[in-house]
Amino acid sequence: MLLEKLREQVYRANMALPAHNLVTWTSGNVSGRDPETGLIVIKPSGVLFDELTPENMAIVDLEGRIVEATHGPSTDTESHLYIYQHRSDVNGITHTHSNYATAFAAVGKPIPVCLTAIADEFGAEIPCGDYVRIGGQAIGAEILRRIGASPAILMKQHGVFTIGATVHKALQAAVMVEDVARTVWLALQVGRIETLPAAEIAANFERYQTRYGTFAASRKQE
Repeated sequence: MLLEKLREQVYRANMALPAHNLVTWTSGNVSGRDPETGLIVIKPSGVLFDELTPENMAIVDLEGRIVEATHGPSTDTESHLYIYQHRSDVNGITHTHSNYATAFAAVGKPIPVCLTAIADEFGAEIPCGDYVRIGGQAIGAEILRRIGASPAILMKQHGVFTIGATVHKALQAAVMVEDVARTVWLALQVGRIETLPAAEIAANFERYQTRYGTFAASRKQE
């Protein structure tokens, strides 16, 4: 079976979406790129999550030509492909309609950096791109126009897209977006939120991205 290891990774990441309550029915998808061949593994279109298997993940090339599939690839495939075509550092993409994050997208508002958890994971506000019609490369273009250094973006009146160097990192960002969105929404019910100072955002991001967990790793080597 072609790209067996990547198929398994993409399958497991797709199955994590309903497990973390990020999707319903057949919505949402995860894809992964094989750096050696450039081929993309992506969730098939219109298939219930309970019916997904590693074997029915669709494989396409960077131009969208089907290489191997039992079902058509996700309707968001062109959006994924545009990102892969223009970001060589991205090898995993996740798309969800998770409730709290998509609530911000529904009103076209970014999620501000008002928590250290947001600074740690994202290093900046989670931006909100403009509304774009589903089904073509325009969504991918808008994502890259607005996402900046963040691994996540909200698309106005649509949902959430996250990117990563690996499938796992893209999934992690999707889980964290919903978690912080829920907390920020709850905070807004209590009162006014306050954005962290730029220096604190940078310091928290640097610590989390470069030093988090390194002490434990060094202790294991002793």
